[in-house]
Amino acid sequence: MLASTQPHQTKRAIAYDALRSSIMRCELRPGQRLIIDDISRQLGISQIPVREALQQLQSERLVVNVPHIGATVSSISPADVAEVFALMEGLESVAVEQAAANASPQFLDTLDRMVGEMDVALTGEDGERWAMLNSEFHRLIATGARMPLLLDMTQRTLDQWDRVRRFFNIFSQRVGHAQSQHHQIAAAFRAHDIEALRRLSSDHNRDALNAYVHELRVLAEPESSTTSPAAND
Repeated sequence: MLASTQPHQTKRAIAYDALRSSIMRCELRPGQRLIIDDISRQLGISQIPVREALQQLQSERLVVNVPHIGATVSSISPADVAEVFALMEGLESVAVEQAAANASPQFLDTLDRMVGEMDVALTGEDGERWAMLNSEFHRLIATGARMPLLLDMTQRTLDQWDRVRRFFNIFSQRVGHAQSQHHQIAAAFRAHDIEALRRLSSDHNRDALNAYVHELRVLAEPESSTTSPAAND
């Protein structure tokens, strides 16, 4: 159900934020048709700002126009997943080096605190809490680089990662390994070990990509036959 939470926004912004939020949280699923009449009725606004919002989302590749169907939520393909983690690997290869050069005691303490909070979430099997802290962990590293463009690109990539992980929901399969890598990354920052940071960051993103690629392959496999062969007389 779409809903507006910012009453002082323009109607176009209301439609854009509501749609984008629902797409990123996978409340609107990949491939789902977006019917303008229904959206405008749910949000209590006219069709014009809804159309404008859909055009903006199309420019962000979150919505596509399908012939004879209309606006639909963009699918999540293997290429999309690969792009997310290729971008994260490239961005973080720069971010970890710059953040290490700029690292203050406060930055290091915050990084350690986040890892500790993620441990608590992992122990409590709170996947949503862990995922939120995971994004904050990577955002903190990008912030520590003190490069505004890199931070903006990292945030946009993390948004796409969040959509991917909500769609595939593979929390239990790889989170323990990912959390171990977070501990190693935090320790490498403490040691100011640039080479270790580069290696760990690369491994972290490539391992995540491999996990999602595996999940895509599983989903693509045809269902095994449930019928038993006839017994020989």
